[in-house]
Amino acid sequence: MAVCARLQPLFLGCVGFSSVIMLALYHLDMLQGNTEIIHQLQEQRKQHLREMCESVKEEFPEWKRSAEAMSNGELHHILVNDNHGVLYCYIPKVACSNWKRFMLFLEHGEPYRDPMSFGVHGNPLIKFLKGNPIEMSKAKLKHYTKFLFVRDPFVRLISAYRNKLQKYVPSFYESYGQLILKRFGNQSNPAETKDKTLASRVFPSFHNFIQFLIDPNTRKPFNEHWSPMYQLCHPCLIKYDFIGHQETLSEDAEHLLRILKLGNGIKLSPAYQNVTTKDYLLAWYKPVPLEDRKKLYQLYEMDFKLFGYPKPVELLDG
Repeated sequence: MAVCARLQPLFLGCVGFSSVIMLALYHLDMLQGNTEIIHQLQEQRKQHLREMCESVKEEFPEWKRSAEAMSNGELHHILVNDNHGVLYCYIPKVACSNWKRFMLFLEHGEPYRDPMSFGVHGNPLIKFLKGNPIEMSKAKLKHYTKFLFVRDPFVRLISAYRNKLQKYVPSFYESYGQLILKRFGNQSNPAETKDKTLASRVFPSFHNFIQFLIDPNTRKPFNEHWSPMYQLCHPCLIKYDFIGHQETLSEDAEHLLRILKLGNGIKLSPAYQNVTTKDYLLAWYKPVPLEDRKKLYQLYEMDFKLFGYPKPVELLDG
């Protein structure tokens, strides 16, 4: 069976994620099936990133280094497949489970299995670049095809909150939920067991989550699910060959397969794009006081700038 046909369930499984309309010169409808426009858009993203990185080097002097000067400890979010010479920097809440399945798909080789059959959490077959000797890691950073996928930073925070803090996830409730409730939710003794939690529905509000993020006393670095994307993937040090956006996932996935010579001109099945509207963002962020929204933007401003997402003025101008 053709590689693309085997990968279709993987990408069809991604499209239910909420997203926003990205900053681009082309309307999303124009991207459908137009390889040249998609290629131009990809070049625009990379050029924009290079220019932004250059403009902020004085603010971030550590970005004056080269990728070869990075330590293995800075590569902990990069997965590697040596069969196809591919590196993927994963960012939680940006379809990363499915892209990890993609890397496992490449790792397995022929005969190719259904990609949705791969479990990704704690899978020993997932290979991390940091597992290589540092000189080998540097060589792969130089010669392998490198890609990542990003997402509107404020939408990503909504996804992280809904997935990890709005419902009972034991590890997150015990590590973060109870702490947030005590510090910002006026809960002196939040439920400590699953039964009590589910019965009382005591969870941090979205505003509580934002208060936790912007509090200068909150320990950093953040958990990877809400850490700024640039801190996970170092886009000003690593020259990525492909920058995908969650907002154009289907088109970008197809284009990436062509770059990796896995597409063979076969188009992925058409998929519904669930585009997040301004009303959706307003519904989540308007209850958050304006000053807190401004502080939150400052915290994630570099993600907005580096990856070409417009400043959410409707949330920051009152």
